[in-house]
Amino acid sequence: MPELPEVETVMRGLAPVWTGQAFTRVTLHRADLRRPFPDGLGQRLTGAAIIACRRRAKYGLVDTDRGDTLILHLGMSGRMRVDPGETAKHDHVVFETSNGRTVAFNDARRFGSLDLVATAAADQHPLLSNIGPEPLGPAFGGALLAAAFKDRLAPAKALLLDQRIVAGLGNIYVCEALFRAGIHPARTGGSVAKARLKALAAAVPAVLEEAIAAGGSSLRDHAAPDGTLGYFQKTFAVYGQEGNACPVCGAMVERIVQSGRSSFFCPSCQH
Repeated sequence: MPELPEVETVMRGLAPVWTGQAFTRVTLHRADLRRPFPDGLGQRLTGAAIIACRRRAKYGLVDTDRGDTLILHLGMSGRMRVDPGETAKHDHVVFETSNGRTVAFNDARRFGSLDLVATAAADQHPLLSNIGPEPLGPAFGGALLAAAFKDRLAPAKALLLDQRIVAGLGNIYVCEALFRAGIHPARTGGSVAKARLKALAAAVPAVLEEAIAAGGSSLRDHAAPDGTLGYFQKTFAVYGQEGNACPVCGAMVERIVQSGRSSFFCPSCQH
């Protein structure tokens, strides 16, 4: 599933295509994806001018001049294809805009979603209402992590993946951030030393910024709207590197399963 850097890459790719333009036609090739589309979605968007393309956690947000916001979730395999030339099998929604551009929402597995809500109430929508601070925003830092980890018996990795604590973090970037901070993914939150939490507060945004600069990680379906693949996966230190040498100490990277997800770590560097 696309994580924060992948969604950020998609929204940055859509911004120059959509911002300041109006939707001239929105064609739905089916009635639903993960959930049914909002009633009259195509008609409600047609004629609306796009004010901004932005991101909240793992969701893309498209604000219009009608006071509505389109909430976009890419699901497991969703892609936004700019000027595709022809309609592909899984182009379920096609957006046409006043600059003559076309964007197709392609989703082979159909786990994505589109919702249209009042912009003023977007933060109260069920998808967004219980999400914590952005890890690239001013509210994130050592103090937030110290409060969230204090006296907690849950593993450090589980706490970082809790969207109520920090928005948008997923398995890939949590594994990489924990490695940089020297924290074992199974260590209980309450036992993480203050110095390690300080290191983690620096590692999380650093990993995310580097991933965004690289266009995200293209492991399966992710690509930028122009079709460009991300390449951050080429620099993974531990994620997916089980049995390979740690780039810092040379020990073999190991893998454990936590809540059904693989956690990769260096048994020498992370404690």
